[in-house]
Amino acid sequence: MASPLRQPLTLPCGAVLPNRLLKSAMTENLADPHDNSTTALDTLYAKWAQGGTGLLISGNVMVDRRYLERAGNLVIDEKTNRDALRRLAAAGKSGGNAFWLQVSHPGRQCPRLVNPHPLAPSPVKVHLLGMFAQPTAMTPSDIEDAIRRYAYVALTAKETGFDGVQIHGAHGYLISQFLSPIANRRNDEWGGSLENRARFLLRVIETVREAVGPEFPVGLKLNSADFQKGGFTLEDCVAVVEMLNDRIDLLEISGGTYEALALIGQLGDAPPATGRESTRRREAYFLDYARAIREVAKMPLVVTGGFRDRSLMEQAVADGEIDMVGLARPLCVDPDISRKLMDGESDRASDVDVTYLTLGANSSSKLMRDIHAGSTYWFNYQINRIAAGQPPRMDLGQLAAMGVHMVGDFRRVMARKRAQR
Repeated sequence: MASPLRQPLTLPCGAVLPNRLLKSAMTENLADPHDNSTTALDTLYAKWAQGGTGLLISGNVMVDRRYLERAGNLVIDEKTNRDALRRLAAAGKSGGNAFWLQVSHPGRQCPRLVNPHPLAPSPVKVHLLGMFAQPTAMTPSDIEDAIRRYAYVALTAKETGFDGVQIHGAHGYLISQFLSPIANRRNDEWGGSLENRARFLLRVIETVREAVGPEFPVGLKLNSADFQKGGFTLEDCVAVVEMLNDRIDLLEISGGTYEALALIGQLGDAPPATGRESTRRREAYFLDYARAIREVAKMPLVVTGGFRDRSLMEQAVADGEIDMVGLARPLCVDPDISRKLMDGESDRASDVDVTYLTLGANSSSKLMRDIHAGSTYWFNYQINRIAAGQPPRMDLGQLAAMGVHMVGDFRRVMARKRAQR
């Protein structure tokens, strides 16, 4: 019997995805110093496209070159090299899969090395290893300008051959900041009540839809919760999803922010791996949140975070708990894992993140938890190796990966500043 993961999925806009596996967005930092696409990105996404994943979501594509998630992000604006984007689109869907761009603005999560004067809903700083500066509260004209930029990027994606866009509304980026009572302390129409805090998201979705039309897929990545006291809650998420019904084509659920990194792994201590149910709790740690969201959501639903066991992925899809399974880190060490899972060649995706990268994982020290957050750099290093046509390097240590990444980040920032003078 064919795996449920092989079933195609028809989206509300009419587009059809070839199977139920999604590559979730991961930052690549492979753009050139002018923020354009490169042959390295072409190589990376061609490799992932040949690996069987039905839908690839790019890493952050920024709407404003003044504010990046990190140097090396793609930026789309009037200066963008559209021919390079067309080559990337062709490479990223060369396996018969779909390829969407993730559209993003970092808000206060713009590193101070990139810009020491970030914008955000309110002047609330991110506290993480001193990486981020005090933001300035956005004016109404700043807000309208950002909304326009999301739509411009989405339309450019459509015009250059991508199959859809995903708006990044999770993980503490700008839309997530507007939704959070911690980051959004405004007292105008953009803050206060949930309806006001959701206004920016809804305006972005509305403006993007007007730009691309009804048949071009528009997805959203949304936190199930921020996992911070006083932040965006599951109840808030459910209410926002009800507002989004009939507006988007695919909803990806994740969670956390830079300061509460649920996206890094299990919240709290993982239960012992004894029996199917404990494995399910350990792996699909956003699935309980997804059940509450499923009760109100009319759009197809994706959960990203922790899935490793093929049988659990198949069960979640077959039972209708979710429509797609999101994978991220396993694709950094095995770009072909989706095909292997669907063919039954592999029963599990890689557990390298919980097997090797445990430094600071459950520490009571904020410094050690911040270091654990740096395990993302290990996976970014592997992404860069795939883009260079090299195999993953499994013997690289967690701290060594942080060092390599920080040196590389500094070099990219300096190269970008020289190129854009």
